[in-house]
Amino acid sequence: MSAIGVSANRLEILQIAKAVAEEKSIDQRIVIEAMQEAIEKAAKAKYGQEHDIRAKIDPVTGEQTLWRVQTVVEEEAFEDEAKQLRLAEAKKIDASLEIGSELKEELPPFDFGRVAAQTAKQVITQKVRDAERERQYNEYKDRVGEIVSGIVKRVEYGHVIVDLGRAEGIIRRNDGIPRENFQPNDRVRAYLYKVSRELKGPQIFLSRAAPDFMRKLFAQEVPEVYEGVIQIKACARDPGSRAKIGVISNDSSIDPVGACVGMRGARVQAVVGELSGEKIDIIPWSYDAATFIVNALQPAEVSKVVLDEDERRVEVVVADDQFPLAIGRRGQNVRLASQLTGWQIDLITETADSERFQKEFQERTELFMKALDADETLAQLLASEGFETVEEIAYVAPDDFITIEGFDQDVAEELQQRARDFLEQMAAENDAKRRELGVEDEVMELEGVTPGFAVKLGLQGVKTVEDVAGLVPDDITGSREPGPDGKPVWVEGILKKGEMRKDDAQMFVMKARVAAGWIEPEAIDALLAQQADAEPAELTEEERALLALGELGNSVDEEEDEDALAEELGIDLADLVAEGGDDETASRE
Repeated sequence: MSAIGVSANRLEILQIAKAVAEEKSIDQRIVIEAMQEAIEKAAKAKYGQEHDIRAKIDPVTGEQTLWRVQTVVEEEAFEDEAKQLRLAEAKKIDASLEIGSELKEELPPFDFGRVAAQTAKQVITQKVRDAERERQYNEYKDRVGEIVSGIVKRVEYGHVIVDLGRAEGIIRRNDGIPRENFQPNDRVRAYLYKVSRELKGPQIFLSRAAPDFMRKLFAQEVPEVYEGVIQIKACARDPGSRAKIGVISNDSSIDPVGACVGMRGARVQAVVGELSGEKIDIIPWSYDAATFIVNALQPAEVSKVVLDEDERRVEVVVADDQFPLAIGRRGQNVRLASQLTGWQIDLITETADSERFQKEFQERTELFMKALDADETLAQLLASEGFETVEEIAYVAPDDFITIEGFDQDVAEELQQRARDFLEQMAAENDAKRRELGVEDEVMELEGVTPGFAVKLGLQGVKTVEDVAGLVPDDITGSREPGPDGKPVWVEGILKKGEMRKDDAQMFVMKARVAAGWIEPEAIDALLAQQADAEPAELTEEERALLALGELGNSVDEEEDEDALAEELGIDLADLVAEGGDDETASRE
């Protein structure tokens, strides 16, 4: 094997560096730096590893220079004879040298031996590979969120390796569409969702199952989506089977659903074809949560919707014959609707809802019969008028009773007196039971504690102020916890759901801790200030307009006020109507 010399043809060195740089799509300076490092390593093997040897290749002429460098130091700092030079000795060589100066001694060219040549090759290869990996990472980290296309290189245990041209990506098994088989050399498109920097090079993760992949496909097929005239507000997928997307138009003259479907379904069919036949439901998005949930459950028809905003849960009542359609095959329809809206949806049939209502109605009737010493007819009348508790009857304004047909002032006063007597009797019984359970009187002095509440505390073993101070708000109000199957289930607290708000429970516990001497009273003021400083969610222009228009609903000249306000806010009322901004929505906002 012929020796490789550092004094090789200058033009040849530059040509090699240029060719490698173009092949690997990296900067030519990086290749030259790698060559310099290889020369330095080979020179140290020849002259000694203890020396500070530096090489330089001129990027224009290709001229190569090799030096041994020694740093001038004080006598006290002298440690390494190979890399350092005492100031006195340096002055003998060159009087202009100072402490910190470097004395360069040019070394003659030398021939690379077989081992040195192999080492140099490894150094250059490693440096070029590192530069290529860095280039790949920098190129693709800025393309996260885009659709990329490539050619299937191989399939390993369900994972698809994709050649992207200047890098490789991977579609992991759970990121692919089920039952979709790829063969080598197949062309594939996927959503780039993550680029990870690894020792072996950047890992580029692709997905065909991500909801954002569908969003990007619609942006490619529907010009209005790409331009922002139509927005895809939400997307939920069961990859390879079915999907739902919520769309809204910023232009009242454009139907968002029709635009996404296209002429004879051409646009949506193009997306369906890319997703291996995945059925897509295009749902009109609404600012009103109830309306959007009803739309999301299509094609099922909904009879009634009851929202629980604190828990982000909604109870949806459907006709008995619509129940299977609302559930969908293996629960697919309601599951996708829940993912799309962000609400936990509980479906119930009209029959079950009616049975539950009758049961609750009967329980209230029996309660009123017992508390008021009234007959069944009167108790049913009160229950049908919307009264749910004895407290409501006892303390409601008398005028609310008089409006009930057949009731007069005397009847109202008599019923309220009976209700108050019943409550006093229950309070006395609860207070006696509280004492029997061992709940101390100091607990009764806490703000918000009633005899009934004290009994519930005692039944849970909470008997002292210190016991109350050791609680957390969830102990009182209840919370939603993961069940055995992983789905969240409601765990009851000391009080029934809805009897006390979370923030009220937090304040109750904080006051108990102050009473117990655990914290200073200033902590209460800090908590109140924190709650007061909590910024409300910023309203959109449409929501501000709807809110303001709703407040003007009782205006004498309603149309003029609405037009003036809309003009002041810069809102087109026709746009609001097209986006679901009707009178009912405005009042709810």
